[in-house]
Amino acid sequence: MKRLAAAALLLTLSLTACGQSGDSSTSSSSSGASASSSAAGDLSGSITVYAAASLQKTFTELGDDLMAANPDLDVEFVFAGSSDLVSQLQSGAPGDVFASADEKNMTKATDAALIDGDPVPFVTNHLTIVTAPGNPHGIASLADLANPDLKVVICAEQVPCGSATKSVTELAGVTLTPVSEENAVTGVLTKVTSGEADAGLVYGTDAKGAGDEVTAVDFDEAAEVTNVYPIGLLKSTTNAEGAQAFIDLVLSEAGKSVFDEAGFGPAEG
Repeated sequence: MKRLAAAALLLTLSLTACGQSGDSSTSSSSSGASASSSAAGDLSGSITVYAAASLQKTFTELGDDLMAANPDLDVEFVFAGSSDLVSQLQSGAPGDVFASADEKNMTKATDAALIDGDPVPFVTNHLTIVTAPGNPHGIASLADLANPDLKVVICAEQVPCGSATKSVTELAGVTLTPVSEENAVTGVLTKVTSGEADAGLVYGTDAKGAGDEVTAVDFDEAAEVTNVYPIGLLKSTTNAEGAQAFIDLVLSEAGKSVFDEAGFGPAEG
């Protein structure tokens, strides 16, 4: 299901609100905002969602669906590496929702008292290798990326995809000498699709989203390193009702369908 009819979304939000009324794990606003009011489709104003770059496609789709169901609501996004987003928020950037590509950076946000309530895990992701279409260099494993003749790009260690890269290379006993380290997974993907690099390590969802622009090469160590994505309501929100409605949509069955189609895994188990 790529697109949700506005009427179907309204029903989903209504059901989600009812289903989560007693769920203590769901982030809630101290102002008492709830998704139930969004079911009426009368949300208004604007919200800004700070989200990991790997969520760009799915979150944009969900934002469009929420706006279709609430024509007076504007949903805006800031997509970047999770560590950069936390830095922006710590510097006082205004926002309503934060979604990180790992728990480490969400912990930074909670420790900095930026989050209202408890963040909620909603999806998981794993790394894969991407190459030019057809895999012209015949890369078959993570160890192959250590070939000094290959131009390899990875994420910088401070961002979640870089932290995962460090973990999988340590597990595999492989030392990489990248030509570049990017601050977001989208930077790695762009350098591979543009031909600036022969191969890179990105999330499986990014490889799937790139379609025929890349060839994905899965490797065994990737399954042992799981990135868990949490989402939370920012204390700085000026539209808690709209922000909570977006979080509820992400956590709903409609949201799960969008993430499943993009290749994300479930947060539980």
